[in-house]
Amino acid sequence: MPNQLQVSLSTKQILKIALPISLALMVPQFNFIINNVFLGHLSEQALATASITGVYYLIFAGIGFGLNNGLQALISRRAGENRPEEIGKIFNLGVLISLLIATAGILITYFIAPVVLKASIHSEQTYKMSVEFLRIRIWGLPFLYIYQMRNALLVGTNQSKYLVTGTLAEAVTNVLFDYTLIFGNWGLPAFGFNGAAIASIISEFVGMFVIYLVISAKGISRRFSLMKNIYWDTENAKGILNISGPLIFQSAISIISWIFFYILIEHHGETNLAISNTMRNIFGFFGVFVWAFGATANSMVSNVIGQGKKNMVLHLIKKIMLLSMSIAVFVCILLNLFPAQYLSIYGQSTEGFVRQGIPLLRLVSFVMVLMSAASVWLNSVTGTGNSRVTFFIELAAITFYCIYIYFVLEVYNLSIFWGWMSEIIYWSIMLFLSFAYMKSGKWRAKII
Repeated sequence: MPNQLQVSLSTKQILKIALPISLALMVPQFNFIINNVFLGHLSEQALATASITGVYYLIFAGIGFGLNNGLQALISRRAGENRPEEIGKIFNLGVLISLLIATAGILITYFIAPVVLKASIHSEQTYKMSVEFLRIRIWGLPFLYIYQMRNALLVGTNQSKYLVTGTLAEAVTNVLFDYTLIFGNWGLPAFGFNGAAIASIISEFVGMFVIYLVISAKGISRRFSLMKNIYWDTENAKGILNISGPLIFQSAISIISWIFFYILIEHHGETNLAISNTMRNIFGFFGVFVWAFGATANSMVSNVIGQGKKNMVLHLIKKIMLLSMSIAVFVCILLNLFPAQYLSIYGQSTEGFVRQGIPLLRLVSFVMVLMSAASVWLNSVTGTGNSRVTFFIELAAITFYCIYIYFVLEVYNLSIFWGWMSEIIYWSIMLFLSFAYMKSGKWRAKII
């Protein structure tokens, strides 16, 4: 029996979409934390360098995420309109576009990134480690992109429960190969820092392959004619890029600003860079619930508009926001009760690491509550099809963010605590502008 493509507005429906997405997003972030835990036990420099290489790779992952969000909005709209014949065409073309972007990402990493990093990073050793690592890590990009496109399909067609299998396979693979390839366990060669890159590529391939098997076994590939008759369709490509293009640039500039932030942190020393890396892990791991409810808002808002129920959109957004904030508040309390225990898992025994990390952890946990509301409203704008508005909201927030961190960290040389205060500025602007746009009702005239 085919699943119902049109969604209801109930809390049960929201959780049915959001919770599998949470688990699907949590597993890659869990992988990332596992990488950093292993690297933290390798050396402080490895943990510090991973902050730069990790954020660099996130630029391209974020580009894929932007394409994914645009596809998800389009697929959800066609699902809401009950037009399944269009869904496969959109997906197939999305895969083709993603592979073209992946090729560009590999070329940039080999020929442009080393020049930029050389001019930006003070430590010669950190620079060399970063470039060598990234030239290995970037080969996982095609697998990641195809995996992301399948996520867009499953969420957009109200089948997010199938996301779990692929991500679990990816997680187990990553932990296994981190353990063996970083330290040379079980008779395999010890690649050290670069072992984490190899392990990540293998795990991304496994995740992509397993979700492909699941989609095929459940008849989803056959229903939507996936990966068949893939060809360049200019009309559909324009539709995809019209929605996804601004989101791709939005994701890219957002994460590039994080690269800028971590380069400025690197100027404050290796310990501060390592501490900041652990803070990013908090956003990555615990933020999955926030991103999941954001993705749910994107999909459900687009689906509901496709059903012709525009008058119910704001009510739906508020329901999703309250659920998102409830989980964020719980995580905030949990982190504040056990801050030292969280920081201790990275194997850094110095007293300064924990002492400096605790105030930052408390700040970041509060920011997550603000982020939980802002993400839902921002993704709702995307769900209306007005991705250009989403881009300009992000651009405004990023502009203030970059100006602030440059003056605080580079000009006035204040502590990294004040640098991390930039997150409050960033998410406050995002929340205010997204909320104002949705309340204005200007999105009602948009057709995609």
